[in-house]
Amino acid sequence: MRNDTPPRPTAAAASRRFRALTYLVLALALAATLLPFVWMLLSSFKTQGELLRDPGGWLPRSPTVSNYTAWLGELNIGRYFLNSLLVAVVTVLGNLVFCSMVGYALAKLDFAGKRLLFAMVMIMLMVPGVVTFVPLFVMVAKLQLVDTYPALILPYLATPLGVFLMRQFMLGIPDSLLEAARIDGAGQVRTFARIVLPLCGPPLATLTILTALSSWNNFLWPLVAAQSEDKYTLPVALALYSQGQNATDYGLLLAGAVLVIAPVVALFMFLQRFFVQGVATVGIR
Repeated sequence: MRNDTPPRPTAAAASRRFRALTYLVLALALAATLLPFVWMLLSSFKTQGELLRDPGGWLPRSPTVSNYTAWLGELNIGRYFLNSLLVAVVTVLGNLVFCSMVGYALAKLDFAGKRLLFAMVMIMLMVPGVVTFVPLFVMVAKLQLVDTYPALILPYLATPLGVFLMRQFMLGIPDSLLEAARIDGAGQVRTFARIVLPLCGPPLATLTILTALSSWNNFLWPLVAAQSEDKYTLPVALALYSQGQNATDYGLLLAGAVLVIAPVVALFMFLQRFFVQGVATVGIR
């Protein structure tokens, strides 16, 4: 008797189909993520009239760079860029130093109150930043730091996420390595600087990206703490100067958004290998 039943697919064929389906889903997700940015980039070369006539259009009919020249010329975006750059660089350096130090203490040192300190770090991870916004501003105002660079920088020099990230990674550093350094006469500072930090490349790169993104895109705190134009950061300037007398200038807004995200995209592309490695190696222990 002839058997017309089709052969069952092999495990290799099923694996190839599953892989192809996975790639298809990932490609669709990537397209859904990138398409808004592509539209923003293309629309930044449109005039206000074209954006209002055809908001969903893609290619500009009459491309113009007037939106960019407005930012680079009369609006003097260079001042706001330098403000954002200064705040971001100092904030990143502060997090790299202080979060690493606190993470090292929580991971490798024994001292009174260690469990309580780590519990406070975990609680701060779960508390929304808006909850501490008003008390933080009151503290800054009492210290007479409003409308100064320290007001923009000091509240974010160390973050609970950075402490947790560094602590989790440092838990994986062998204690025998640190004991060998101490036997050779190295103190805590030298052990931390010469032994521990050189092993923390991936989490430091991850912390750099996360902190830079958070600082660069921070809007609400600089809006309140910076009360004069010469202290505005890029997100604040973008929100304030894209508003015309009667309506929002969408072309100007989109061009400013492109200028704001370009540096952080470049930073991520430069450090993405370390970022992926850092996320993969920092597990919950």
